[in-house]
Amino acid sequence: MSMPVQEVGQVQGSTTAPDGVEIAWWATGRGRPLVLVHGTTADHTRWAPVTERLGVDALVCAVDRRGRGASGDAEDYDIEREYDDVAAVIDALAGQSGAPVDLFGHSYGALCSLEATLRAPNVRKLVLYEPPVLFDDGAAPPDVVERMEALLAAGERDELLATFFRDVVRMPEHELDRARRLPAWQGRVAAAHTLLREERASAAYQFDPDRFTALAVPTLMLLGSDSPPFLQSSTEAVAAALPDARVEVLAGQQHVAIDTAPDLVSTLVLDFLAEPGS
Repeated sequence: MSMPVQEVGQVQGSTTAPDGVEIAWWATGRGRPLVLVHGTTADHTRWAPVTERLGVDALVCAVDRRGRGASGDAEDYDIEREYDDVAAVIDALAGQSGAPVDLFGHSYGALCSLEATLRAPNVRKLVLYEPPVLFDDGAAPPDVVERMEALLAAGERDELLATFFRDVVRMPEHELDRARRLPAWQGRVAAAHTLLREERASAAYQFDPDRFTALAVPTLMLLGSDSPPFLQSSTEAVAAALPDARVEVLAGQQHVAIDTAPDLVSTLVLDFLAEPGS
């Protein structure tokens, strides 16, 4: 790791994963480290709407997951290496700060964060925003992966992203238009080639609630009231499996309240992290 944890401003640090891949993260703020793990298609810039707010009371460390941004990648992809990546960042920051850290994962990053917490004993509190752990026949059109593969082969990265958000995330057109105007969209375009491997990995993931019955880390589950049914059922299943979890429903929101309601998300997260008992 390449920076002191009390640094203020935005600074890039990195941690070496067990397989040798360098995992970059970007730090801002002051206080106990709060590791942010983004979802599919994104990089650390997707957290821009909440970084400043969260950094008031935490040292926000926003990760670039492997294959995007300033992080490295491996020739072969295995979702379990993503769990190792997050655990390595957690343990490095905890070692530097001398105390457990907090962890906030969104979407695919929430799945990686959940699994990483089983591997890293240094998580104090956990926030998960709609981890995709359960799928049913209505989760996405059956041909969506094939259509996205064709778009990637044709170099249509922007339309590949739009297809994912329309058909998998079920994002309304007005929210998709807004997402395209955000600075983070360019990072999504650059990482579009990673979307297919992650879509396959999350669809193949087998959620076993028995594996999490001893995971006593206090956990806040964030759920958009208008999110797709498979994300609602996934969130509820994870919450039911964890011994110390509660669900906070974001009224009128969907899968991207980090963009559409950043004040709400930041307030809920900071209030949860400030609660006594840990």
